[in-house]
Amino acid sequence: MAKRLQDKVAVVVGAGQTPGDTIGNGRATAILFAREGARVMCVDRDLSSAQDTVAMIRGEGGEARAFEADITREADCHAFAQAALAAYGRIDVLHNNVGIGGGDGGPTHVTEEVLQRIFDVNLKGTLFSCKHVLPILRQQLSGSIINISSVAAVCSVGIVAYKASKAAVNALTHSIAMGNARYGIRANVIMPGLMNTPMAIEGISSARGVSKAQLIAERDARVPLGGKMGTAWDVAYAALFLASDEARFITGVMLPVDGGQSARIG
Repeated sequence: MAKRLQDKVAVVVGAGQTPGDTIGNGRATAILFAREGARVMCVDRDLSSAQDTVAMIRGEGGEARAFEADITREADCHAFAQAALAAYGRIDVLHNNVGIGGGDGGPTHVTEEVLQRIFDVNLKGTLFSCKHVLPILRQQLSGSIINISSVAAVCSVGIVAYKASKAAVNALTHSIAMGNARYGIRANVIMPGLMNTPMAIEGISSARGVSKAQLIAERDARVPLGGKMGTAWDVAYAALFLASDEARFITGVMLPVDGGQSARIG
């Protein structure tokens, strides 16, 4: 069976990760893309973590390189797009996996500082990343953009800045999909639900002051499908499908990867 991304070039933004017991969405996606034949540009604000991902890919015989960028700075987004073009001659897939929360709350408690920080990363960063890759994809008359949102965009949650920023990512992606279909460019969203990843488990357990075991049990209990959280590989395989030619007729989709969490009504 042919590799599903053979001869394609993928830029994975957020290819590093928070340290932890498991693997993060961005790293898993970068590794899987490389296993499926893609040459991967691993972009992250933490260059050392991106280099770790590259080392894992090269250790399996794949092709990858690291690039340091803070996507809240538009110049950095232009730089990584041009670096990928210079290195590989094209870009076929842009996978945006950068997102933050923290310090958030309901509408009467969220602060201006937290709101601005979350929107800068989750929305502005994703927009700038797309902005500077799109001209390359338009010239090629092809390409796939995959933005990582969250089921928080459509589910009831008490964190208003995060929810609103991810809903905005959905709207941004819809706009990109419709505005670029004539160029042969597809744009889709993945909305992960409760995942067992370092950012979620190590990050939230530390913030709440609870053990990782307790947090995992609480989160598992909230998942309809099998009573267990997903992993980064679940997100990565969804991204692989959307990146591949198998999804050639799919654009403007918001795909939940959440064990049925967003389908629960009542």
